[in-house]
Amino acid sequence: MTAKVFDIWKRRARQLKTEIDAIYLAYKDPRIPWYAKLLIACVIGYALSPIDLIPDFIPVIGYLDDLIVVPLGIALALKMIPPAVLAECREKARTDTTRRKRTNWIAATLILSIWVLLALFAIFLIARIIQ
Repeated sequence: MTAKVFDIWKRRARQLKTEIDAIYLAYKDPRIPWYAKLLIACVIGYALSPIDLIPDFIPVIGYLDDLIVVPLGIALALKMIPPAVLAECREKARTDTTRRKRTNWIAATLILSIWVLLALFAIFLIARIIQ
């Protein structure tokens, strides 16, 4: 029974990864409205970010944000993408595995840069307040 549950979770995790890839591909499509692109950028950024709103080391609650915020954001983003564009992007996400490796490094670098800049800005503000 445990192996069956584990297989179901593995399958769902793969589906979620494919959906995130499809949403990313849709983000680059010119047929997507700007407000959908903004939401997609936030969802992908949060999903790929190593830093969470609630740290994972906090028991139960730490993982709840990942289990609730990311899927809800993905569901909302999927609703904003026109069905024809979404079908096209899902197919590309399933078939193109070479793009995924390159994109992950670019996204990780971008997200890490944003967090470093925010941390530096916070340090700057704290230093100004102390003086």
